[in-house]
Amino acid sequence: MSSENKEQHDLSPRDLPEEAFGFPSELPLEAQRRSSTDLRQSETGHGRRAFHRIHMELREKPDTDIKQFVIRELQKSCQCSAAKVRDGAFDFFPVLRWLPKYDLKKNILGDVMSGLIVGILLVPQSIAYSLLAGQEPIYGLYTSFFASIIYFLFGTSRHISVGIFGILCLMIGEVVDRELHKACPDTDATSSSIAVFSSGCVVVNHTLDGLCDKSCYAIKIGSTVTFMAGVYQVAMGFFQVGFVSVYLSDALLSGFVTGASFTILTSQAKYLLGLSLPRSHGVGSVITTWIHIFRNIRNTNICDLITSLLCLLVLVPSKELNEHFKDKLKAPIPVELIVVVAATLASHFGKLNGNYNSSIAGHIPTGFMPPKAPDWSLIPNVAVDAIAISIIGFAITVSLSEMFAKKHGYTVKANQEMYAIGFCNIIPSFFHCITTSAALAKTLVKESTGCQTQLSAIVTALVLLLVLLVIAPLFYSLQKCVLGVITIVNLRGALLKFRDLPKMWRLSRMDTVIWFVTMLSSALLSTEIGLLVGVCFSMFCVILRTQKPKNSLLGLEEESETFESISTYKNLRSKSGIKVFRFIAPLYYINKECFKSALYKKTLNPVLVKAAWKKAAKRKLKEETVTFRGDPDEVSMQLSHDPLEVHTIVIDCSAIQFLDTAGIHTLKEVRRDYEAVGIQVLLAQCNPSVRDSLARGEYCKKEEETLLFYSLSEAVAFAEDSQNQKGVCVVNGLSLSGD
Repeated sequence: MSSENKEQHDLSPRDLPEEAFGFPSELPLEAQRRSSTDLRQSETGHGRRAFHRIHMELREKPDTDIKQFVIRELQKSCQCSAAKVRDGAFDFFPVLRWLPKYDLKKNILGDVMSGLIVGILLVPQSIAYSLLAGQEPIYGLYTSFFASIIYFLFGTSRHISVGIFGILCLMIGEVVDRELHKACPDTDATSSSIAVFSSGCVVVNHTLDGLCDKSCYAIKIGSTVTFMAGVYQVAMGFFQVGFVSVYLSDALLSGFVTGASFTILTSQAKYLLGLSLPRSHGVGSVITTWIHIFRNIRNTNICDLITSLLCLLVLVPSKELNEHFKDKLKAPIPVELIVVVAATLASHFGKLNGNYNSSIAGHIPTGFMPPKAPDWSLIPNVAVDAIAISIIGFAITVSLSEMFAKKHGYTVKANQEMYAIGFCNIIPSFFHCITTSAALAKTLVKESTGCQTQLSAIVTALVLLLVLLVIAPLFYSLQKCVLGVITIVNLRGALLKFRDLPKMWRLSRMDTVIWFVTMLSSALLSTEIGLLVGVCFSMFCVILRTQKPKNSLLGLEEESETFESISTYKNLRSKSGIKVFRFIAPLYYINKECFKSALYKKTLNPVLVKAAWKKAAKRKLKEETVTFRGDPDEVSMQLSHDPLEVHTIVIDCSAIQFLDTAGIHTLKEVRRDYEAVGIQVLLAQCNPSVRDSLARGEYCKKEEETLLFYSLSEAVAFAEDSQNQKGVCVVNGLSLSGD
């Protein structure tokens, strides 16, 4: 506070203007708005309270000329200097900042170890998730390879693992199947080599083989969706609209992932049984798929079923052991890779495809295909689908980045993370890749194996490059049921969320309901509709919380001079004739009636009191008119009513974040109703937003004293003092500061 304000605080009562003692101020309304006033109470020699006024002048906001502001910002943006170019390059490519400072001795071992382990885990997962996205295995390996390199260049998180992600693969797979069905509605989606195009089922297209078959068209669709998702993510980063992710709460994301996991499990069940079934589309696809499975259960391939059971018996206990001994193991045992190698050898030497008609991965080419632009003609068909995919991708990536950055004591730039994940989709879409994002399971493995910087992503890319150039063809005989088992086992973390529900219920029942609604809608309807339902229901719950919020009367704990809820605590005392009411929500059009009804119910209903007075006055007037017959003054003297028990209502506004027009009108109406029966209404602990709304809404007129207080104690003390001045004796007063 300035020295001038301190001098004002030290003034004696006789030095203060008349307004400082509670009389109406003659200042114009604008002058009253420009300064907030704090009244400090003290005892005079005659036992009366005097109020010392402290003026806290608001800073005047400079008049902003929009045209000048735009010109100034454009000039600032268009200015170019060597330092600005360097900083811009370093911000856009974070690798230029940290790589020259890389501590080789300190970090290299952890980065190499973590990159190697994650790369080994990504090989089987990339192949398995390719089937989930309706793609050939090679495209999953491409996706993880390019994503690792690009995130190394653009990412700011040292620990997250960016690559192929099951939920996004599921969403892409649904789009791919839908577009394939549109292109060739009479063709069974399970066929392995069908030429399709938008104009018919067979068409010559200029590709490597001269024919665009199902696989070729599927990756066209997938890469186009990926391109559009990346464009949305970069656009959100450019326009800084990452706030969209705030509507995806933890409960909503958790429920969505669990619900989508049921869809993934359902889509992979046919591979475990060796069934050749068309993929169901649209609402209720999970139920439809299970109906198809049970109708065709007699066609189960016994070889695939036995292989699936054996893989489950190995993978599930191994995952549990890795989780149980994660603190003792320097690196998790790569059981998935071991299972893939063993199953491939067994299938090759046992000739399971030839002898038992077991479905296998087939030929996986080595090297890289020539880059090719997405199919621009497909953009209108997939643009809407890419919105949900982009939001889920960047929400998971940003949340994981911030979580691990906070854990390890460094910062990430959320906006740059959006750029990074956007470019991880845009650039690979020209290299036959599908959408990527960070994944929690692989990120936890990366962190636990000693990852220090983004350099570990390059090691992961080198492992994948080795597979792409040399090892990939060796997986020719790998059964698809093994890939399905790997996909299902990796859903373990999402499905185990059910164990956390009792704890979530104790913490927040509303979050638990949001979780269930999102999970069920994602599983039973579709992933896109489930996400939309979850967001809408979550927002509805927020509105519901403010529509009927908690409210209470407050009492005083005298030792600490703290006001708390009378219904919650015992050792609280209420001041005679004063009711302190707290409303815990913004006051706006949705809950204005709730506010009024709760206030009137807990304190006193002035409307009913006034109506009762009028009724009693009419009755008494008739009686007294008969008795006195003629003297109206004498009759009116007999019509005085008993004083009310309450003389002041203090509204605690500390939990009211904002007011809208309806809220301001409600406060005016409440004040008018109470004043009609002789009760004054005081507002305390209003935040600047609420005070500003009250000033703009002219809650206090020119000729009225501004009845806004900085604390409840000050408001209560003011109420007691005003009653003392009316001759009402009030015991045990409080110190007062008011406006």
